[in-house]
Amino acid sequence: MAGTFLGTIQRIIFPVTFLFILLVGLSLNLSVMWILVSRIKRWNRSTIFLFNLVLADITWILCLPCLIYYHFNQLHWIFGDAICKMTRTVYHTCYYCSIYFVTCLSIDRYLAIVHPLKSLRLLKKHQSLIVCLTVWAATSLSSLPVTFLAGTQICENNKTICSLYVFSQETRVTLPYSLLTTTIGCLLPFASLCYCYCRSVGELRRIVMHRLKKRDLLTKLMCSTLVIFALLYLPYHASRNSCIILRAFGTHGALVIERADALFFIEMAVCSLNTCINPLFCFLAGGDFREQVCKITRSMPPFKRWRMGNRRAVVCPI
Repeated sequence: MAGTFLGTIQRIIFPVTFLFILLVGLSLNLSVMWILVSRIKRWNRSTIFLFNLVLADITWILCLPCLIYYHFNQLHWIFGDAICKMTRTVYHTCYYCSIYFVTCLSIDRYLAIVHPLKSLRLLKKHQSLIVCLTVWAATSLSSLPVTFLAGTQICENNKTICSLYVFSQETRVTLPYSLLTTTIGCLLPFASLCYCYCRSVGELRRIVMHRLKKRDLLTKLMCSTLVIFALLYLPYHASRNSCIILRAFGTHGALVIERADALFFIEMAVCSLNTCINPLFCFLAGGDFREQVCKITRSMPPFKRWRMGNRRAVVCPI
């Protein structure tokens, strides 16, 4: 039963979820990218972080077509070992870049709220650009082990699979690596977000009433970040480490490992939905972006007719 359930997840649920992300997530992120590039003239540090967040998500989504075909093709990889390694590595790199840029946005909001004057000196536009380049470089370097751990393997039924390092038997390497990436790629950002949220909410409570709307918006931004981490990133990392630990100690039966693998694939699919949710940060964190979205929305024909109808209703006599 567990094997059948795992096969259903891998061959149906997993690729269908990725196909949904490819259609919806790519459309949302390309729309955000277009607004950032063509409609916002003067960029600030938040805009730089938003751009890099969207760039990471788009790059991650572009890895999905090969994986979608692979899972629909009964887990038979036809694209070669190099493409397999590249897909797994880029997938891993962009996944953690996305986490770091969401964290950067939250820290940016924290500095603007708690240290508004100091933040202008601590984090300027060119310094924000350096931070983004550092994130890309450091995450790419830390993802290099995936290149060596992942790769194609030929099974007994002559199928070629594109393996995940999570399912490797080299647990002496994969377990420390997974725990390390969990610590620096999930737990530390989550701890930073908790600190920023607590400090920012405490500061926002002292904001006077005429700025209540902005206070609520910033609170929603910080709170939504914590909720996404709690619902998406933390369970994913917990299930990933469980899969490797079960293989490392080898004291559990095949059924337990299959159930852990099935849970990991479910969490991997659910966590992938973050690319459809991240555009929300652009609306909450970017004031200029939010203004451009409102302008585009008001210029659409249905809203134009509604506004003109309201004007006529106001000026016409009763």
